[in-house]
Amino acid sequence: MLNRNPADPGNIDGCFRTAALDRTRRSGGEQSACRIAFDEDTVNPVPTGRRARNSQVLQRSSALPHANQVKGILKMSPKEIVLSAVVALFTNFDPEAASQLPKENYIQHNPAVPTGAAPILGFLPALKQSGLTATTHRVLAEGDLVVLHSTYENAQAFGGQTMVAFDVFRVEDGKVAEHWDNLQAAVPASKTASGNSMTDGATEIKDLAKTAENRTLVENFVHDVLLGTAPQKITDYISTETYIQHNPMVGNGLDGLGAALKAMAEAGQPMAYTKTHLIVAEGNFVFTASEGKLGETPTAFFDLFRVESGKIVEHWDTISTIPAQMAHDNGKF
Repeated sequence: MLNRNPADPGNIDGCFRTAALDRTRRSGGEQSACRIAFDEDTVNPVPTGRRARNSQVLQRSSALPHANQVKGILKMSPKEIVLSAVVALFTNFDPEAASQLPKENYIQHNPAVPTGAAPILGFLPALKQSGLTATTHRVLAEGDLVVLHSTYENAQAFGGQTMVAFDVFRVEDGKVAEHWDNLQAAVPASKTASGNSMTDGATEIKDLAKTAENRTLVENFVHDVLLGTAPQKITDYISTETYIQHNPMVGNGLDGLGAALKAMAEAGQPMAYTKTHLIVAEGNFVFTASEGKLGETPTAFFDLFRVESGKIVEHWDTISTIPAQMAHDNGKF
């Protein structure tokens, strides 16, 4: 069994959770039915099989986990390396190939998972029996950082039946070198303030030529609004016409955001960002990983913003407590 605290859903390596991308068992041994499918326009992965949605299947992803093919990963982009590592480690559960994919000094930031490559490999037998399934909704990359936005079903091992997560990986020398994650129990659309789920909405990555511009917009939004430097400038960043909200406690539009923040403050649980550690942008999507407090509780805020015509028009997030004790000395960030 995995060593975990069921009360803290953010305590298992998100890379582990991606273990069950629709695998199947067949007589005479176990063979993965998982392949990574990419939408022809968005280059966003989703599991094939029953979850496939008119996507082009790249057969190479299911083949990559074999040891004699791992060297080919060195020629891939960071996004391809991460997706290939997920298949090799947690779909085929191939110890020989898996041992070559993460760097030996792999740096772990999940609070409950020890740092290094050995703990990942040690979890493979248990993960093979875990029965989790995963759907990756969005993937974006900038430089050596790759962000996955995913849903995990049958995820009692991580704190609930259905969990939503952001996983961030850093790639170095063709291998996965570092990992951050943040999980939150999923709230169905029927129970959210906006009527939206925590993962639906736009997925297409476009406006690649505006990546730097959109990154700067979100950086300034974080500095002025989230960090409280100049909150009155919020309409400089968020559209006053369209603002689609996926935080389950917040309604759509600026009015919905204002009402939620006021309610939290009145309940003695004000939300305060204090520092942003990671920013990853690709086209119209910009991701940030920040720390702060929810009331008096140290909290991690992972946010994803979609930008259109120079304004933020859509937002997803996961929020989790930062524990005082961790299985390593690397910290949450």
